[in-house]
Amino acid sequence: MDVTTVVGIVVGGGLLFLAIFQGGGVGVFVNMPALMITVGGTFAATLINYPLRDMLRVVKVVKNAFLHTMESPEKIIKDLVLFAEKARREGLLALEQDVSAIEDPFIKGGLEMAIDGLDPDLVTSMLRMELTFVNERHKRGQGMFKAMGKFAPAFGMIGTLIGLIQMLRSIEDPSGIGPGMAVALITTFYGTLIANLVCLPLAGKLETISEHEMMVKELAIEGIRSIQSGDSPRVVDRKLKSFLAPKEREKLETIKAGAR
Repeated sequence: MDVTTVVGIVVGGGLLFLAIFQGGGVGVFVNMPALMITVGGTFAATLINYPLRDMLRVVKVVKNAFLHTMESPEKIIKDLVLFAEKARREGLLALEQDVSAIEDPFIKGGLEMAIDGLDPDLVTSMLRMELTFVNERHKRGQGMFKAMGKFAPAFGMIGTLIGLIQMLRSIEDPSGIGPGMAVALITTFYGTLIANLVCLPLAGKLETISEHEMMVKELAIEGIRSIQSGDSPRVVDRKLKSFLAPKEREKLETIKAGAR
């Protein structure tokens, strides 16, 4: 579970609630018509913008932002180097039993194709094609939340305009202008809050997760190609480490030193 997503929303929401409470009470910020305009309008506009099948995936996409566990590139490098050692010593066919225990379907599929003797260029091409479509699916999920982040403030402003129009119709009563203006501005508050505390941060988190996953898969593709080409474990290790930041390389060396 990605704790930072939960902590960010809880801390941000909690501080806003505390500030509102200290400023005179929460009740004035609760307005069902304003909420209906903002949330309903945002959902409707997103539904127009995206096919129904993509909208039905929103729950799964949100779950990824909260529950996704980032793959450890250090572990994948370690495993691929071990596979390279065994393949160089005993041949690719010796990896069959090890590959059957791999949980990652992307790496497992790539190594299975390599063991089956497919051309390295073909294996790389097929894996890159799969990577492209995975990335496109990720971008659609990110795009939905970016769209919601764009629509929510707009519908908040629409709600404000509706409130102002209704207020101006009864402008002959000056005492109602202040409260009416406050209610009119609540929809802008809702729209800005939904966009900047929920939708846009979730889009950013999904983008970060996707970038990490793409990097790990590119690393796996390079590792599988190197194993298939018969590169020495040292060469495989050096190639794959190039995907890591210097601190991550140091961490990997520490893990290796501890394993000896």
